[in-house]
Amino acid sequence: MGCSKNLVDSESIMARFAAAGWKVEFDSVSLDHDLVIINTCGFIHDAKEESVDMILEYASAKSNGRVGKLCITGCLTQRYKKEMEAAIPEADLILGVNPAEELTEIFDLGRAECSKDDRFLSTPSHYAYLKISEGCDRKCSFCTIPQIRGKHVSRPVEEIVREAGMLASRGVRELILIAQDLTYYGYDLYGQTMIVKLLEQLQSVTGIEWIRLHYAFPANFPEALLDLMSKSSVICRYLDIPFQHNSDKVLKNMRRGINKKRTGELIVKIRDKVAGIALRTTLLVGHPGESEEDFQELKEFVRSTKFERLGVFPYSHEEGTHAFAEFKDNIPDAEKNRRVSEIMEIQQEISASVNLARKGKEFRVLIDREDDEYYYGRTEFDSPEVDNEVIIKKTGNIYPGEFCVVRITEVDEFDLYGEIQTKTLPGEALA
Repeated sequence: MGCSKNLVDSESIMARFAAAGWKVEFDSVSLDHDLVIINTCGFIHDAKEESVDMILEYASAKSNGRVGKLCITGCLTQRYKKEMEAAIPEADLILGVNPAEELTEIFDLGRAECSKDDRFLSTPSHYAYLKISEGCDRKCSFCTIPQIRGKHVSRPVEEIVREAGMLASRGVRELILIAQDLTYYGYDLYGQTMIVKLLEQLQSVTGIEWIRLHYAFPANFPEALLDLMSKSSVICRYLDIPFQHNSDKVLKNMRRGINKKRTGELIVKIRDKVAGIALRTTLLVGHPGESEEDFQELKEFVRSTKFERLGVFPYSHEEGTHAFAEFKDNIPDAEKNRRVSEIMEIQQEISASVNLARKGKEFRVLIDREDDEYYYGRTEFDSPEVDNEVIIKKTGNIYPGEFCVVRITEVDEFDLYGEIQTKTLPGEALA
């Protein structure tokens, strides 16, 4: 359940069971298993509710004799372990985050040869998420991550590069770098940000053709990263950078460490240094104290900045956060949802305009999947699951995991439609 960082944790757990001889299924639709492990999300209300619904479904299956053992792990159990032990008596095990070592011991998986870097990929075999650090040292008022995942802990450069090589040897061609805070990477181990040094090594891994960057924090953004992106043929011109808001008052209440002026300057710098970059951001509406004037300021920020990709979420009043302790959740849910809808209406028009500008042009596209009639792929400006797809009428012998040049013939607000011009060879860039 939850984010791509949870997904990587689940893939590591599955690898250990598979290596020990278990038959492993990811997101199985069946309720009949010897063992079910639910890796929960506990970040905001909706995600917690989704995890609870899944737990209750399998708890009922266990009561009916369809499930042998039930294990619940992840962020929700890290936050509410005692409450869940009392509420879910059907659970045989309730563990917190990063339970791989505990599960290895409990189920005697250590006899199998499985390195801690190994993964049982749940994604298509040509792309994978690569987690470079755990936890977060930021003190954003609304965020539960530090209390769940702890302080920022970077993985050593050589360990990450070794895992990237392993993934490439298994056919992965696109690495999607993830962390709670990508740009803070390395401070705890090396005394400075090492994201540029890490990327310099990763882009040299044989077989890796795209590297995509997710979750860069805007405060104290390392400008050397932009210099590398501007000249790299492997690092996608794509950056996921959550700004959350643009009102100075709200940013201060959120404890984001950046203001409206510096936000604007950073966006200009990114676009100046990395020509044609696609910026994805996340916004949060309904934070305690967000006035209608603050919200109108946010709407103007969206209109004027014209982010290529954008997501927006309503504020969730979470126990243990600074906002929960210091502020009253004074904006009704209906009003929060109205604000979400208004932002997305603006973004829909922006996305349509961005896509229209791509009509008639050719782009290198990575094919993700196919059905009887169409291929579905992505340009370097789109991340899987959350961004646009390129939908292509099937012709010739193209397979998922291959790159091809596609001419865009039609567009809508959130997808592109095109025709294949030619395949591209590994490492071949589109001029």
